[in-house]
Amino acid sequence: MALGHDRYCDEVTTQTDLLRKVVAGADLSATVPTTPDWTLADLLRHIGGNLRAVETAVRTGTTIAQPARQVPQVAGPADDDPEALGAWLAEGAARFADTLRRAGPDVHAQVWVYPQRTGFWARRAALDLVVHRADAAGAVNADYTVAPELAADAVDELLDLISDPQVAAASPALQELRGPGKSIHLHATDTEPGLSAEWLIELGPDGFTWRRGHGKATVALRGPLTDVLLVFYRRLPADSRRVEVVGDAALLDFWLERVRLQGPG
Repeated sequence: MALGHDRYCDEVTTQTDLLRKVVAGADLSATVPTTPDWTLADLLRHIGGNLRAVETAVRTGTTIAQPARQVPQVAGPADDDPEALGAWLAEGAARFADTLRRAGPDVHAQVWVYPQRTGFWARRAALDLVVHRADAAGAVNADYTVAPELAADAVDELLDLISDPQVAAASPALQELRGPGKSIHLHATDTEPGLSAEWLIELGPDGFTWRRGHGKATVALRGPLTDVLLVFYRRLPADSRRVEVVGDAALLDFWLERVRLQGPG
């Protein structure tokens, strides 16, 4: 774990508080441009439902069979009252953080088809909130910032997730991420050297590998770390003026079109 179990538990409540500030006073029936099938209320229900699903799995030792992301409308208060939804979300985040902090990072918990340790779930929840806060900010035209170490860890985590054989097996699109001799370089231009906010993804005949570091690549995505993060998570188009794409842009598009998270989150 890059940032530590307690830090991730803390970030669940911190990011939830920041999210609530973003949507305070907003019309929760507004469509979220980066998740156009959802309204802001659906987004809050998705987040709160997932937090409760994991907390219940950890606290009770039971398997939660249905990911909340597929049925956001069944989670939370009966209507979309902003105050009730905000309170429900905050309560879920607090319960999640308390339960997983008490459990520590090594307790097994299964949500949907994914058996993982609590350290995984704490990280997943914290970074899911980081990205979904960007969704909400885009819906209300609010500023969006994220701590550099969290943004870099979110890039790591996405690469970790789609490298998992279980995740890849559930997504035919991920199995297409191959191509001998092709590579992608991500380069944050605004971070301190100690963060090492550069990534090299190398595609081979049987899949891809990745590592932190600099390297010449078929295509490079360069820009401020937050914007690199948003492009990598498909929250900002790769042709945005906020980033620079050098080399074979079609390869980056090929990658982005196939990378979608499956399952909770």
